[in-house]
Amino acid sequence: MLLSYLKIAWKVLLRRKFFTFISLFGISLTLMMMVVMYALFDHAVGPAQPELRTDRLLFINRMVLSGPNSQNSSSVGYDFLNRHARTLRTPEKIAVSEAYPINATLYVGKLVVKADRRYTDANYWSVLDFDFVAGRPYNAAEVRDAAKVLVLNETVARRCFGTAAAVGRVMQLEGQRYQVLGVVRDVSTSRELTYAECWLPVTTTTADLRDPNYLGDFQAILLARRAADVPSIQAEYQQMLRRLPIPDPEQHKEIKSYARTLLAHYMAAHNNNAGADGDATRFWRQWVGLGLLFMLLPALNLININVSRTLERAAEIGVRKAFGATTSMLVRQFLLENLLLTLLGGLLGLGLAAAVLYLVNESHFIPYAHLGLNARVFAVGLLLALLFGLLSGAYPAYKMSKLPASQALKGEIAL
Repeated sequence: MLLSYLKIAWKVLLRRKFFTFISLFGISLTLMMMVVMYALFDHAVGPAQPELRTDRLLFINRMVLSGPNSQNSSSVGYDFLNRHARTLRTPEKIAVSEAYPINATLYVGKLVVKADRRYTDANYWSVLDFDFVAGRPYNAAEVRDAAKVLVLNETVARRCFGTAAAVGRVMQLEGQRYQVLGVVRDVSTSRELTYAECWLPVTTTTADLRDPNYLGDFQAILLARRAADVPSIQAEYQQMLRRLPIPDPEQHKEIKSYARTLLAHYMAAHNNNAGADGDATRFWRQWVGLGLLFMLLPALNLININVSRTLERAAEIGVRKAFGATTSMLVRQFLLENLLLTLLGGLLGLGLAAAVLYLVNESHFIPYAHLGLNARVFAVGLLLALLFGLLSGAYPAYKMSKLPASQALKGEIAL
């Protein structure tokens, strides 16, 4: 029966090629745009180097000191993270780094290269999963001794030395001579919490790491032993905050800071009122609503085309009903026909999305981006095609199946 339905569906698609072309064009263009948007979203928050273990990673990178008449917010102070966040017992490991990279100037002989640098501790390299193409990261002893060593990304290494095999080479940064210890694969700028082009031991910074202020320029990255420990870590961090004295209690009455997942960090969007989940309800309501709205117009267009096809198939429906076809049989048939059409459009949309993502990579619009149709993006694309098929096919299929056989045979159709 299924094979017969598929054969009928294929014949129907070939019967009116213009309608089929218009339908496929609308479906593929809509799905292409949605797949590209999801690919960008996945590239920012999905598992990717160096954040391969996103289900086990938490980030403490924002603090809000609020009072009746004032509110101060920024990244977190190094001393606060070193003395308090590192005391958490539930995480497997805790790393501290600058919250966001800062542009710096590298000197190699007479060559001047601009690069985004980030200070980190030694745990940074074991909490995250960088792909080293040469050399190694700096270790705890080198961080303790403020050794003048650094790690470069592959592009900057080639720009400075003409090769990624730059281990042992020397350059100047902020008036100091640094030796290259390792070279890693480029990290996309969309991974804003871990991206840099140059990483240095945090102890080589000129900033005052003993500044007792709770606010500062740093973040902590926590690695849970297993994904199920994430809520426990978040709860332990909140318990620790409640035990701390509030700085300047005449001005501030509350300390707000959260250990957030990578997705929750993006959902919060620097919203000082967002909770540990990053105001997930509002985030998903907005984006899912926009997605459905974006699919609505082409779905309505496809519904109109399907209804037009109904007028041509009235006699077929009447004959089917006269020979005992039930409403459910007709609904299944018409839905299958529409799903076949949307799946074809979905495959075309995925092909177009792959081309667009390739062009985005080649244009370097997002520096160091490696966008593509991975398994997650491909699966979401097919799911969207199925959803689109159901949205646009349910109403016409129901109306077609409800046509009385006598009226359909006589051509007396009122949809």
